[in-house]
Amino acid sequence: MIPKADILIVGGGLGGVAAALAACRAGRSVVLTEETDWLGGQLTSQAVPPDEHPWVEQFGTTASYRQLREGIRQFYRQWYPLRSEALALTDLNPGAGRVSKLCHEPRVALAVIEAMLAPHRAAGRLTVLTDHRPVAAEADNDVVRSVTLEHSPDGQQVTVPARYVIDATETGELLDLAGVEHVIGAEARSEYDEPHAPDEAQPLNQQGITVCFALSHHEGEDHTIDRPADYDFWREYRPGFWPGPLLGFEAPDPRSLESVPRTFEPNPELDPLAVSADQSADAGDKELWGFRRILARKLHRPGAFDSDITLVNWPLNDYWLKPLVGAGARTGAEAVAGARQLSLSVLYWLQTEAPRQDGGTGFPGLRPRPDVTGTPDGLAKAPYVRESRRIKAVTTVTEHDVAIDLVGPYGGTKYRDSVGVGNYRIDLHPSTGGDNYIDIGSVPFEIPLGALVPRRVRNLLPAGKNIGTTHITNGCYRLHPVEWNIGEVAGALAAHCLTEDVEPHQVQAEDKRFEEFARGLDRAGVQRHWPDVRGY
Repeated sequence: MIPKADILIVGGGLGGVAAALAACRAGRSVVLTEETDWLGGQLTSQAVPPDEHPWVEQFGTTASYRQLREGIRQFYRQWYPLRSEALALTDLNPGAGRVSKLCHEPRVALAVIEAMLAPHRAAGRLTVLTDHRPVAAEADNDVVRSVTLEHSPDGQQVTVPARYVIDATETGELLDLAGVEHVIGAEARSEYDEPHAPDEAQPLNQQGITVCFALSHHEGEDHTIDRPADYDFWREYRPGFWPGPLLGFEAPDPRSLESVPRTFEPNPELDPLAVSADQSADAGDKELWGFRRILARKLHRPGAFDSDITLVNWPLNDYWLKPLVGAGARTGAEAVAGARQLSLSVLYWLQTEAPRQDGGTGFPGLRPRPDVTGTPDGLAKAPYVRESRRIKAVTTVTEHDVAIDLVGPYGGTKYRDSVGVGNYRIDLHPSTGGDNYIDIGSVPFEIPLGALVPRRVRNLLPAGKNIGTTHITNGCYRLHPVEWNIGEVAGALAAHCLTEDVEPHQVQAEDKRFEEFARGLDRAGVQRHWPDVRGY
C-alpha cells in the first residue's frame, strides 16, 4: 500500500533526488518514483560522469550537491586500494577523466545517493517506487490531483494523490499527461529573437540522445560481441555535416566545426595524477579513452586493477535520426532502439575495424562491462537525454540572457528571484533536425524562480531540463549540478508552500514572500549569485 504523500516526485534522476532530500528535510512526506531500478539518472542509470563548470571545487553549486560529490570521493577513499598520493588528494578524481574533476563509476554514485536518502526512508518520510513510470494524470481547475504509475515488471498500476506534484522525469512526461502548457524542440527565431534559433519553429528538432556504455581493455583476450543487427547501416552511414563515416575517429570540433582527428589508446601509461580537467581551457574530447574515464588503474596500488574503465559517450554514438518526444510513443521507442544499435555498432567497430596506432585494426580486448552499468549487455540502463519538454513558464531564459557574444564576458541577466547558479557553454549536440553542433560561449548564470513556475497550473513544478528555457539555452541549463539545483529548489518550494499556505506564483511574484523563501535557501546552502568570474 502506498502511503499518502504531501509531495509526489515523478522521476528519480538528480533533480528528483535533490527535490526529495529538500522536501524531506522540511519534514514533508514524499513519494519518489523512478522508471528504472536505479536512482540517480544522469550519474547512474544513464552512466554519464558529471559535466561541471571550472570553479566547481570552490563555489557555484548547492551545499547538498557538494555533499554528494564529497560522498563519492569518500567512498573511493574508504573502499578502494588507492595509492598514497591519490588517497591524500582533497580533489580526488577517481577516473582521472578530462570531462570533469570528478569522473567515477555509476554504482558509486548510486551508493552515495541511497545513503543520503536512507535516514528519510527509515523515518517513514520517504517512499521510493523504482520500476514505475507515469501513464496518466488527473487534473482540474489548474491543479494536478493525482498521477497513475505502472510497475513495469508486472503491469500493475497505482494511483498516487498528492498536494504537490514535481515532474522530475527525463522527458517532461507529466507535462504532457497533465495537460501543462509546454514546448518541445526548437522555437522560431521570431519568438525570442535568438540568433541561433531557426527561422521557423521545429518541434521535432531535438538534440540527439546517447546510449552510453562502459569498457575495459585486456590485451591478448578476445571479447568481440556478436555482429549487431544494424551494423552494416551504421558502418556505411555518413552524415552530411560530418567529415567522413560516423564510425571513425574523425569528427567535427564542437566549438569550431572544423574536422579534428580523435585518438584512441586504451590504458595509456600517463600518470593519471598529471591529468587536468578544465573545460574552460581544453574540452578534453580529442583523446577518447581518457575523456570520460571512470576508473584509472594507476591511481591504485600496483596489480589492483588490470585495466582502466572508460565510459563511451563520444561523437561516434550520438543518435539523431528520430526524435525521442513529440512524434508518438512508437517513434520514441524506435529512437531508443536505434541509439542502442548505434552504440553496439560502435563497440563492434572498435573491436574489429578501428585503426590502431601500431598500424593494425581492431581492439578485440575491449570488454563491455555489464557489472559497471547493471545491465546484461554493458549498455546503460537508460539513454542520456539532453533535451526535454519544457514548461511555458512565468520566465523564459533565452540566448540574450546568457550568450557571451551578446552580453559580454561579465554580463548576463541578474534576477530578483534567483534561486541558484550554474555555468556551462551552450552545448547543443547534433540534432534530429539536421543541425551540427551548436556550441556557444556563455556566462555564469542565475536560475530564476520564474523559470520553475508554470504560467497556469498551480501545484506542479519542474525539477530538471523541463524548466522554462529555450532549445538554445537548454544547452547550458541541462547539466548535472544545475539539474540538482533546480530539483532542490522545487522540493523546497513545494514544502514551503505547504507550510505557509501559499502558491508558487505568489512566492515568485511578491517580493516579501520571495525573500522569506530565499532566506530558507540561503540557510540550506543554495548559492543564488556568482562572485566575479568570467564566462568562456
